[in-house]
Amino acid sequence: CELSKLFLKEGKKLAHWNGSIVRELPERDATDVEDEKRQRGLGYDTYNNLSVSNNFGTKEFPKAIIIGVKKGGTRALLEFLRVHPDVRAVGAEPHFFDRFYEKGLLWYRNLMPRTLDGQITMEKTPSYFITREAPSRVFSMSRSTKLMVVVRDPVTRAVSDYAQTLTKNPGLPSFQNLVFKNSTTGLIDTSWSAVRIGIYAKHLENWLRYFPLAQFLFVSGEKLVTDPAGEMGRVQDFLGLKRVVTNKHFYFNQTKGFPCLKKPEGSSRPRCLGKSKGRPHPHTPAEVLHRLRDFYRPFNMKFYQMTGQDFGWD
Repeated sequence: CELSKLFLKEGKKLAHWNGSIVRELPERDATDVEDEKRQRGLGYDTYNNLSVSNNFGTKEFPKAIIIGVKKGGTRALLEFLRVHPDVRAVGAEPHFFDRFYEKGLLWYRNLMPRTLDGQITMEKTPSYFITREAPSRVFSMSRSTKLMVVVRDPVTRAVSDYAQTLTKNPGLPSFQNLVFKNSTTGLIDTSWSAVRIGIYAKHLENWLRYFPLAQFLFVSGEKLVTDPAGEMGRVQDFLGLKRVVTNKHFYFNQTKGFPCLKKPEGSSRPRCLGKSKGRPHPHTPAEVLHRLRDFYRPFNMKFYQMTGQDFGWD
């Protein structure tokens, strides 16, 4: 069949590639590098002067965390939220509950921006959602933490994940060679992180052992693009914030294919996400996407049941 031919064509390429390296590639892009600079104390981005580091207020543990998912739209959600005057967010991804937990809670709190009365502290680290130890660690910090998960069609998300990795590793085997364990049976390789992340129901089960469903908000990555103001209304309600971020803050960038924030006062240009966002996806054979969609379907149905939301991915 056509699928087998595709595997034969790419077989030699895959044979010379270290599979363990493929599955553990660091999840970094240009935005991550800039975030690390900010995390080292070189200052935060400003938008309407809402995120300027200052000596007023106190450093608090986050009241809300964007815990996932990678390539779902978490950066867009964070940037949209930072427009709100009552939100103070860390620009960098702290990775405290997955990579740096041994540094301790005082170290973590010191990463947070100062807040005034009535403001809430936030951070985002998408890998928390898939980290087994993260729920218990967040619970140990505060059992009242609000948790936001930006989800997206897992098939599209997987291709986007692969596209990001491909830009940094041009010699990467094709998507179809990485997504299948066996070229004959078409068995999906769930050990590949690009596939594993999209099994949302499995990861959510781990979090629900510690937090009730009422403390989660599941944000549609698709609606953040097609109706950012509407989805941000839900987010602000969930956080107990006044609906400040509305339609007037957005315009659709035809070139990038997603919404941008209109320029703030005193700025000469609007604020869009980095160049790495909105990159084109490599061509993937329709048969491969079809098989991957079949694989995800039962997990999607379970996720819809667990959350009480139908995201319309099928």
